[in-house]
Amino acid sequence: MATESSESEEEGKIRGGNDKLIVDDDLREMGKNAAWSVSSCKPGNGVNTLRDDNLETYWQSDGLQPHLINIQFQKKVRLQLVVMYVDFKLDESYTPSKISIRAGDGFHNLKEIKSVELVKPTGWVSLSLSGTDPRETFVNTFMLQIAILSNHLNGRDTHIRQIKVYGPRPNPIPRQPFQFTSMEFLTYSTLR
Repeated sequence: MATESSESEEEGKIRGGNDKLIVDDDLREMGKNAAWSVSSCKPGNGVNTLRDDNLETYWQSDGLQPHLINIQFQKKVRLQLVVMYVDFKLDESYTPSKISIRAGDGFHNLKEIKSVELVKPTGWVSLSLSGTDPRETFVNTFMLQIAILSNHLNGRDTHIRQIKVYGPRPNPIPRQPFQFTSMEFLTYSTLR
């Protein structure tokens, strides 16, 4: 999994962030396969700025809270990690403080799967989508919604500079439950 942000003793609170985006090799970025939309935006600071790989640009909401980011997939996907870049030093009251992550088949049946509180974050913040059960390492979903419930210093609008969504890499050999690594095992892994 990705390098976790320093998490405090209190459950659900995340402090700080990472300067560099570090994600394990067994995860792949899934956001490019999705349709992205937002509840509102200021002109020039739309949904495309969330995905442009530029930390100088940002999505800025415009309107009442909660601010929503919707990520919809054409088929059901496995998601394991949401990573976002926020910067309290630059954005101050525009920085999110309470975030809810919801998953479902569409807008009609979204359920909250994660709720976190960010404490003055600066950098990449990793939010694992795994449940309380250690066997639940990912979420199977058609849609993910990130809801910004409140900002630092009671700010109204929000800034998020980047968002990336990761899921597990598929097994390179279809219908094969094991991932063989040695050449000898790979040679005998299928029948003709």
